[in-house]
Amino acid sequence: MFYLIGLGLGDVKDITVKGLEIVRGCSRVYLEAYTSILTVGKEALEEFYGRTIILADRDLVEQGSGDPFGATTHSDLVLRSVEKGIGYRVIHNASIMNAVGCCGLQLYNFGETVSIVFWTDTWRPDS
Repeated sequence: MFYLIGLGLGDVKDITVKGLEIVRGCSRVYLEAYTSILTVGKEALEEFYGRTIILADRDLVEQGSGDPFGATTHSDLVLRSVEKGIGYRVIHNASIMNAVGCCGLQLYNFGETVSIVFWTDTWRPDS
């Protein structure tokens, strides 16, 4: 089974109870770390989750393969799971898109949404 689990808006305890139960039961846990900056370190997540975490950078996610469907990469991973006959499950959580309302704004008044990835020493976006 392949799980996509939303971690919430940044605190180690923002993961849902359902998400935490699933993480604690998984044999491998990957953390997508190229479109999000966490406010806690990987070690804090590992301690709270009780699991070792493998950092999944852009190369691992795209070439090696707190909401999960906020980016096209996640949709691609689900499509690949379906093609290979691997079951998948999505555990939703709050995202920055949901947090817009806290500012008194309304999400439907905004234009298109994009993901802005973080540059690394070995990778920069083409666009």
